Amino acid sequence: MASPQQELKPGDLIEIFRIGYEHWALYIGDGYVIHLAPPVIVPLIADGYPAASSSSALSVLGSIAVVKQELLTDVTGGCHYWVNNSLDHKYEPLPVDVIISSAKELVGRKMKYSIVSRNCEHFVTKLRYGRSHCQQVENAVADIGTVAKVGAAAVIGMAVAGALLRS
Repeated sequence: MASPQQELKPGDLIEIFRIGYEHWALYIGDGYVIHLAPPVIVPLIADGYPAASSSSALSVLGSIAVVKQELLTDVTGGCHYWVNNSLDHKYEPLPVDVIISSAKELVGRKMKYSIVSRNCEHFVTKLRYGRSHCQQVENAVADIGTVAKVGAAAVIGMAVAGALLRS
Protein backbone atom coordinates (compact mmCIF):
# COMPACT_ATOMS: atom_id res chain seq x y z
CA MET A 1 0.00 0.00 0.00
CA ALA A 2 1.01 3.61 -0.28
CA SER A 3 2.86 5.13 2.61
CA PRO A 4 0.48 6.84 5.08
CA GLN A 5 2.39 10.10 4.51
CA GLN A 6 1.76 9.93 0.77
CA GLU A 7 -1.30 11.89 -0.13
CA LEU A 8 -2.41 11.02 -3.64
CA LYS A 9 -2.99 14.02 -5.87
CA PRO A 10 -4.55 14.09 -9.33
CA GLY A 11 -1.81 13.74 -11.93
CA ASP A 12 0.42 11.58 -9.70
CA LEU A 13 2.06 8.54 -11.25
CA ILE A 14 1.41 5.37 -9.25
CA GLU A 15 3.96 2.55 -9.37
CA ILE A 16 2.43 -0.80 -8.40
CA PHE A 17 4.81 -3.57 -7.39
CA ARG A 18 3.78 -6.86 -8.99
CA ILE A 19 5.68 -10.14 -8.97
CA GLY A 20 8.55 -9.62 -11.41
CA TYR A 21 7.58 -6.20 -12.75
CA GLU A 22 5.97 -2.88 -11.92
CA HIS A 23 2.65 -1.72 -13.31
CA TRP A 24 1.98 2.01 -13.69
CA ALA A 25 -1.20 4.08 -13.48
CA LEU A 26 -2.16 7.76 -13.39
CA TYR A 27 -4.15 8.94 -10.38
CA ILE A 28 -7.10 11.12 -11.45
CA GLY A 29 -8.79 11.65 -8.07
CA ASP A 30 -11.63 10.19 -6.00
CA GLY A 31 -9.81 6.85 -5.75
CA TYR A 32 -9.61 6.31 -9.53
CA VAL A 33 -6.69 5.73 -11.88
CA ILE A 34 -6.29 5.50 -15.63
CA HIS A 35 -3.91 2.87 -16.95
CA LEU A 36 -3.00 0.75 -19.95
CA ALA A 37 -4.15 -2.85 -19.54
CA PRO A 38 -4.92 -5.98 -21.57
CA PRO A 39 -8.25 -5.92 -23.40
CA VAL A 40 -9.46 -9.11 -21.68
CA ILE A 41 -9.15 -9.55 -17.92
CA VAL A 42 -8.01 -12.99 -16.82
CA PRO A 43 -7.22 -13.03 -13.08
CA LEU A 44 -4.10 -14.95 -12.12
CA ILE A 45 -3.09 -15.62 -8.54
CA ALA A 46 0.49 -16.53 -7.61
CA ASP A 47 1.51 -17.14 -4.01
CA GLY A 48 -1.58 -15.26 -2.82
CA TYR A 49 -0.80 -12.12 -4.86
CA PRO A 50 -2.66 -10.96 -7.92
CA ALA A 51 -0.20 -11.60 -10.74
CA ALA A 52 -2.24 -9.77 -13.34
CA SER A 53 -5.78 -8.91 -12.22
CA SER A 54 -6.67 -5.99 -14.49
CA SER A 55 -3.11 -4.89 -15.10
CA SER A 56 -0.36 -5.31 -17.61
CA ALA A 57 1.09 -8.80 -17.08
CA LEU A 58 -1.05 -10.33 -19.81
CA SER A 59 -0.53 -7.45 -22.20
CA VAL A 60 3.10 -8.50 -22.72
CA LEU A 61 1.65 -11.44 -24.68
CA GLY A 62 -0.20 -9.24 -27.15
CA SER A 63 0.27 -6.14 -29.20
CA ILE A 64 -2.94 -4.35 -28.20
CA ALA A 65 -3.93 -2.83 -24.86
CA VAL A 66 -6.91 -0.78 -23.68
CA VAL A 67 -6.94 2.44 -21.68
CA LYS A 68 -9.03 1.80 -18.57
CA GLN A 69 -10.37 3.89 -15.73
CA GLU A 70 -10.70 1.82 -12.57
CA LEU A 71 -10.55 2.13 -8.82
CA LEU A 72 -6.96 2.17 -7.56
CA THR A 73 -7.81 -0.58 -5.07
CA ASP A 74 -9.02 -2.84 -7.90
CA VAL A 75 -5.88 -2.21 -9.96
CA THR A 76 -3.47 -2.74 -7.06
CA GLY A 77 -5.26 -5.89 -5.88
CA GLY A 78 -3.53 -5.64 -2.49
CA CYS A 79 -0.04 -5.15 -3.93
CA HIS A 80 2.26 -2.46 -2.56
CA TYR A 81 2.26 0.82 -4.47
CA TRP A 82 3.63 4.31 -4.13
CA VAL A 83 3.59 7.70 -5.81
CA ASN A 84 6.53 7.88 -8.21
CA ASN A 85 6.91 11.29 -9.82
CA SER A 86 10.68 10.85 -9.89
CA LEU A 87 11.00 12.34 -13.38
CA ASP A 88 9.75 15.73 -12.12
CA HIS A 89 13.41 16.74 -11.69
CA LYS A 90 14.11 15.91 -15.34
CA TYR A 91 10.89 16.98 -17.08
CA GLU A 92 8.33 19.60 -16.11
CA PRO A 93 4.90 18.07 -15.55
CA LEU A 94 2.09 19.37 -17.71
CA PRO A 95 -0.71 21.27 -15.94
CA VAL A 96 -2.88 18.86 -13.93
CA ASP A 97 -6.07 19.75 -15.84
CA VAL A 98 -4.30 18.93 -19.14
CA ILE A 99 -2.98 15.62 -17.75
CA ILE A 100 -6.41 14.54 -16.48
CA SER A 101 -8.43 15.65 -19.52
CA SER A 102 -5.95 14.01 -21.91
CA ALA A 103 -6.13 10.77 -19.92
CA LYS A 104 -9.93 10.76 -19.74
CA GLU A 105 -10.19 11.31 -23.51
CA LEU A 106 -8.28 8.05 -24.02
CA VAL A 107 -10.43 5.82 -21.78
CA GLY A 108 -11.81 2.90 -23.77
CA ARG A 109 -9.37 3.38 -26.64
CA LYS A 110 -7.39 0.41 -27.93
CA MET A 111 -3.71 1.21 -28.36
CA LYS A 112 -0.64 -0.51 -29.77
CA TYR A 113 1.35 -2.21 -27.02
CA SER A 114 5.00 -3.16 -26.84
CA ILE A 115 6.79 -4.18 -23.67
CA VAL A 116 9.87 -2.29 -24.92
CA SER A 117 8.43 0.92 -26.41
CA ARG A 118 4.70 1.30 -25.64
CA ASN A 119 4.04 -0.12 -22.18
CA CYS A 120 2.07 1.17 -19.17
CA GLU A 121 5.01 3.26 -17.89
CA HIS A 122 5.52 4.88 -21.31
CA PHE A 123 1.76 5.59 -21.36
CA VAL A 124 1.52 7.42 -18.02
CA THR A 125 4.78 9.34 -18.40
CA LYS A 126 3.55 10.60 -21.80
CA LEU A 127 0.40 11.86 -20.08
CA ARG A 128 2.26 13.57 -17.20
CA TYR A 129 5.27 14.99 -19.04
CA GLY A 130 4.29 15.02 -22.72
CA ARG A 131 7.03 12.46 -23.48
CA SER A 132 7.34 8.72 -23.00
CA HIS A 133 9.91 7.28 -20.62
CA CYS A 134 10.38 3.81 -19.12
CA GLN A 135 13.00 3.27 -16.44
CA GLN A 136 12.21 -0.48 -16.37
CA VAL A 137 13.28 -0.84 -20.00
CA GLU A 138 16.38 1.33 -19.48
CA ASN A 139 17.36 -0.77 -16.44
CA ALA A 140 16.84 -4.03 -18.36
CA VAL A 141 18.99 -2.81 -21.26
CA ALA A 142 21.71 -1.72 -18.82
CA ASP A 143 21.55 -5.11 -17.05
CA ILE A 144 21.92 -6.95 -20.36
CA GLY A 145 24.90 -4.76 -21.25
CA THR A 146 26.54 -5.50 -17.88
CA VAL A 147 26.03 -9.25 -18.28
CA ALA A 148 27.53 -9.11 -21.78
CA LYS A 149 30.57 -7.17 -20.54
CA VAL A 150 31.12 -9.58 -17.63
CA GLY A 151 30.77 -12.55 -19.98
CA ALA A 152 33.25 -11.05 -22.45
CA ALA A 153 35.72 -10.30 -19.65
CA ALA A 154 35.43 -13.88 -18.41
CA VAL A 155 36.10 -15.30 -21.88
CA ILE A 156 39.11 -13.00 -22.32
CA GLY A 157 40.37 -13.91 -18.85
CA MET A 158 40.13 -17.63 -19.59
CA ALA A 159 41.94 -17.16 -22.92
CA VAL A 160 44.76 -15.22 -21.25
CA ALA A 161 45.01 -17.77 -18.43
CA GLY A 162 45.12 -20.60 -20.97
CA ALA A 163 47.87 -18.86 -22.93
CA LEU A 164 49.90 -18.28 -19.75
CA LEU A 165 49.56 -21.93 -18.72
CA ARG A 166 50.73 -23.11 -22.14
CA SER A 167 53.83 -20.89 -22.12
